[in-house]
Amino acid sequence: MAGGFSFDSLNKAQRDAVASLDGPVLILAGAGTGKTRTVTCRISNMLEQGIPPENILAVTFTNKAASEMRERIGGMVSKKKAEQMTVCTFHSLCVRLLRGGIHKLGYKKNFSICSGTDQVGIMKQLVVRMGGKDEKIKAEAVLAEISRAKNRGIALEDMDDDFFSSLAVAYQNELRAQNAVDFDDLLTLAEQLLREHADVRDYFRSVYQRVTVDEFQDTNGLQMRLLQQLVGPPFHVCVVGDDDQSIYGFRGAESANILEFERFFPNPKIILLEENYRSTHAILHTANSLIRKNVGRREKMLKSTILGGEPVRLVGMPGDEEEAVFIAEEILADKARGNLPWEDFAVLFRTNKQSRKLEEALRERKIPYRMVGAQSFYDRREVKDALAYVALLDDPEADVPLLRVLNAPPRGIGQSTAVLATDYSREIGQSVWRALTDENFLSQLSTKVRNSIETFTTQVLTAKMKIDGKVAPANHVLKEFLDEIEYLDWLQRGSKTENEKTQRQEGIGEVLSELAKAIGKGKSLRKFLDDSALASDREDDDLDKKSGATLITLHASKGLEFPNVFLVGLEEGVLPHQRSVVEGTKDEERRLLYVGITRAQKRLSMTYCTVRTKWGKEESCQPSSFILELDDEHLIHTTYDDIMGAEADDEELGNFFGGLKDFLGD
Repeated sequence: MAGGFSFDSLNKAQRDAVASLDGPVLILAGAGTGKTRTVTCRISNMLEQGIPPENILAVTFTNKAASEMRERIGGMVSKKKAEQMTVCTFHSLCVRLLRGGIHKLGYKKNFSICSGTDQVGIMKQLVVRMGGKDEKIKAEAVLAEISRAKNRGIALEDMDDDFFSSLAVAYQNELRAQNAVDFDDLLTLAEQLLREHADVRDYFRSVYQRVTVDEFQDTNGLQMRLLQQLVGPPFHVCVVGDDDQSIYGFRGAESANILEFERFFPNPKIILLEENYRSTHAILHTANSLIRKNVGRREKMLKSTILGGEPVRLVGMPGDEEEAVFIAEEILADKARGNLPWEDFAVLFRTNKQSRKLEEALRERKIPYRMVGAQSFYDRREVKDALAYVALLDDPEADVPLLRVLNAPPRGIGQSTAVLATDYSREIGQSVWRALTDENFLSQLSTKVRNSIETFTTQVLTAKMKIDGKVAPANHVLKEFLDEIEYLDWLQRGSKTENEKTQRQEGIGEVLSELAKAIGKGKSLRKFLDDSALASDREDDDLDKKSGATLITLHASKGLEFPNVFLVGLEEGVLPHQRSVVEGTKDEERRLLYVGITRAQKRLSMTYCTVRTKWGKEESCQPSSFILELDDEHLIHTTYDDIMGAEADDEELGNFFGGLKDFLGD
């Protein structure tokens, strides 16, 4: 077979998957079974069989996974063909669908995408305006309920809580008035567009004739409905996933999508990938014994290609203090013994607050570590402001970015003026920018405020004309503009430390260089802004860019692997989490532990504490009920005291023989 991959390098099940190009295909890919390799080979095979690259769509859950997939296929077949395919996340697919057709749903084509912090800002104002402040209602809690309703197809006016429902309707009206959509709207509107407009649906079905969806166990009902609109007969759709790794139920992921795939697409071919290339037999045997206890799963059994291996250790700890010290000391000893890189070690935990003692223990021993899930680059204030200015220079009539930076830095256009301008814009049915340049509106203001507005609108228009007239590249114009309004000086004056000052400067520098790169690739400002908005939603914290041992939550660890894993906190109420016992979602917690166990390649140690500090006070703990479900064949039950005692004995013995040697004169 010509081309960049051969069937010889694949096992029997993988070969079957790569050769099955037509009709609905469900690939059940267990942990560590070469899923990515199989999917990329399958798409490469499509290209080699003459399927045009522009007819191929692959949907992933993160931007990182999308670019890796494209790169791998480029390496196997041809870079040019890989570039012509559509490989993207669900959200960026929806932006593609909506940029062309959102006007059919009553929006203007130049809609803005509202990010998390923008949403919180809007909701906080609504909570105050609608009298929820006294009730201590959190904006984030309301937004989470709105998101759940949108994804489940529940009308906002039908939400359970009446006050939340009225806030939700007001929030949606506010977005609509600003010609903005949030991440959930991208999905709901794209699905609505395809469902209600046959011309748009037929067009995209003719473009995307071969659809592949990765990590299918993480899809929700809305994404499934979108997929059904996008894929028509003869249903050339392939979904890849593992119901045993479905751990995002709290976000609305529905394992029914993978468990009942036959209900959505007729007579699928089902292929099981069960040969695991990651973990030892001891680790997999332990994982299999646990997950077998879940009912209603698709039957599969991971088989190791790496025989034997060290037994899995289960260590009882007196408290979380000792747990942290023990792990830090073990990492130091194992590293020294095997001359291993720090990156070989990972500590996995159920909730972020478990990491504090671990961090302290690692810091005390000067062990470098990387935390996953720190504040996203795109959530930083200076980055959001700089991107809002880019949006403004692209289109001053976009309300969301304009209102964000109207008085940043302060230029005498305060909150009350912003409210007046917003209200006036609603009255005239135009954008806020139109209000700010409308003589009738300006005449109501004091001379001072009016002058401030006129200076600002002139600065924006001057910079915009430079970009539109291609007088200079947009990144140069933006830098010049930010210098002119003394944005960075203002930010740095408000910085508390030198470190913060530097970080602010670097954040702006990063936006300018990303913008330069995008322009270099011929992207429009609108495309650059869409990419940035979608990147802010990503889950893929780039571990490769940081060094050290890894501290990571079980949820964030999915898809990763480490030679040496410490899985902490196997206690009832921690794992399984207290909430799962109340809500009846213990199966999902079992899957979460299964995901944790299958991250380990060579060595796995799991710990539980007798006492754990919660909210500043010590609480006694019970071992997790999951421990009883683990098969003992490759499991060693031990305790902190046993291990410490054994080490002390070895040391004493060494000292005794050392003394004897000295006594006997060597």
